[in-house]
Amino acid sequence: MSSSVSLRPRWVLPTIVFAQFACTSLWFAGNAVLPDLLRDAGLVDTSLGAVVSAVQLGFIVGTLVFGLLRLADRVPPARLFLLCAVAGSLTNAALLLPGPTPLAVLGLRFATGLCLAGIYPVGMKIAADYYENGLGRALGYLVGALVLGTALPHLLRLLAADFAWQAVVLATSGLALLGGLLLWLLVPNGPFRRPGARLQLTAAWDVFRERPFRQAALGYFGHMWELYTFWAFVPLLLATHARLHPEAGPVGPGWAFGLIAAGAPACVAGGYLARRWGSLGTARAALAVSGACCLLSPILLGLPRSAFGVGVLVWGMAVVADSPQFSALVAQRAPAAATGTALTLVTCLGFALTIVSLQVFAGMQHYVEARYLFLLLVPGPVLGLLATRRAAKQATA
Repeated sequence: MSSSVSLRPRWVLPTIVFAQFACTSLWFAGNAVLPDLLRDAGLVDTSLGAVVSAVQLGFIVGTLVFGLLRLADRVPPARLFLLCAVAGSLTNAALLLPGPTPLAVLGLRFATGLCLAGIYPVGMKIAADYYENGLGRALGYLVGALVLGTALPHLLRLLAADFAWQAVVLATSGLALLGGLLLWLLVPNGPFRRPGARLQLTAAWDVFRERPFRQAALGYFGHMWELYTFWAFVPLLLATHARLHPEAGPVGPGWAFGLIAAGAPACVAGGYLARRWGSLGTARAALAVSGACCLLSPILLGLPRSAFGVGVLVWGMAVVADSPQFSALVAQRAPAAATGTALTLVTCLGFALTIVSLQVFAGMQHYVEARYLFLLLVPGPVLGLLATRRAAKQATA
């Protein structure tokens, strides 16, 4: 057994995974209760889309600031994670304050997004500090936790009759606080952590000068063009199939939960496949499968319910299975003292790209028949595959 493994307690990865899931519940579970919050607060004229986008915008701004300041490399990451978890739990719980205004709700959700910038990419940084080898497997578990958090709102909709939205807000705030505390108490600085140098704003962008890093980042960007737009419009995909096949009956929210949640075990399985194929080979295989599903989506929507179910299940697994492997490649190809900065900046740019993809998709709904809309996702996988083609050839040479 290597010394690095002996320095890594067996509870490290489960703790990071739980903390990641617990804290990202602020993001996804919070969105599930927003319609009830706005209704009960008399804010029915407030755009739900604007409130949801406020979290995304806060996350993008936060990751950009964190990346430019190189906080994830200059501050002990567990401490940064804890501070952001505490702040995020407070901004989430503040939704329960009496007399909310539209501006206050938007501001609180934006602030929650800012806090999440010190949670999701920093959690990956902590994993990279412990797993110099096998990072793809470790990140498979972490992204799997994020996938479950993404699917959680659909599950909450199934249970909405049994839980008041106020209880969900309190539960997610408490869960985030618990996750941050556990990680801070149980996961010290990893054996491969390299403290960052003094603050240099231009140095944050220097990581993009290296071709291997750029290839990994472009692959990740291509994947992000598809991922969040697919997740966001899963209800439209299911509703379109139900409309084209009225004899099969409606499709309930349980389908949406299962379709998105299937990505969690796929991320974990991809982590183990990466030990045989490498992170690059695994990521490209998943990207090729999801890209094929995008391309064949009009045919998929024409299939009977059972065949359609199998097809979209494969799509739901492949669409996210490449995410931890691209993140692993980004971490491995960045300078050791800038791993956190690299992960934070790439995550920032990737999520900014999702807003463009979402807006393009939503805008084209007025002009393109729903059956053909998902063809708009094809450019993402194509870009990712082209960007990593040279690296793949070199890996097999």
